[in-house]
Amino acid sequence: MIRIALVFVSLAAASAAHADDEFFITLATSKSARLAGLFDYILPIFKSASNVSVRVMALEPGQEVASAAEASGADALLLDDRAAAEKIIADKFGVGRHYAIYDDAVIAGPKSDPAGIRGLHEAGKALAQIAAKGAPFVSRGDGSDTNQLELRLWKSAGVQPDKSAAWYHEAKQDMTATLSVAAASNAYTLTDRASWANFADRTDLEILTEGDPALFNVFVSITIDPEKEPKYVLTGIWQGWLNGKHGAAAITSYKINDEQIFFPCQGDALAKCQSASPN
Repeated sequence: MIRIALVFVSLAAASAAHADDEFFITLATSKSARLAGLFDYILPIFKSASNVSVRVMALEPGQEVASAAEASGADALLLDDRAAAEKIIADKFGVGRHYAIYDDAVIAGPKSDPAGIRGLHEAGKALAQIAAKGAPFVSRGDGSDTNQLELRLWKSAGVQPDKSAAWYHEAKQDMTATLSVAAASNAYTLTDRASWANFADRTDLEILTEGDPALFNVFVSITIDPEKEPKYVLTGIWQGWLNGKHGAAAITSYKINDEQIFFPCQGDALAKCQSASPN
């Protein structure tokens, strides 16, 4: 702690004599529009507190993330691919792994809630009740991450949705369009929280089920092995801030239309992040 404090002091003293980007790290991360919005918000806060800039390098979906991260020359990583994170640690390319932040999906549906799922914290149970009641449900049905999560949840509930059934509909569209179909048909749907926050035409829809770790998308923070990377002091400052109270305050204060999107894996949430289903 004393060492980090001294680094903060020295960085602050040096800032007047150096260009703004004299002290910087490169952060390789999962490519995500949601994550990009968070970075636009929190990175200036971190820069103001530490005099360290963070240059973000997004890894493309479908890349072999562990190999791409090693080849990127990044100083730190923030990944929502649990398997890739474990491989990076096992290969001794990265150290200092922390469950850092998560965003999540929710089940939205009509306020009348014909399936009776309001307040449930088990997504599988909620879906099982929707199926048992034959209540209308709209799936993205497009092979997206959200669609894949939905299929895993149906499987965990012991339900195989019949695509020919009157109650189950595949929109074959993005999340905004799927929400529009659900609102128009007074149906349930699974949506990421950011898309929900951005969706204005909710009509009679509301969030009915949330908080299940199975709905979490967890980002793991990793710093590069200090023997391979000379910037480990700066990445240590980043890691300490992100996983400390000041980082938590910045993360929780980022909102879309007054709705919180990301949550720190701290306090009671840490155990939930650790137990969340791998991607």
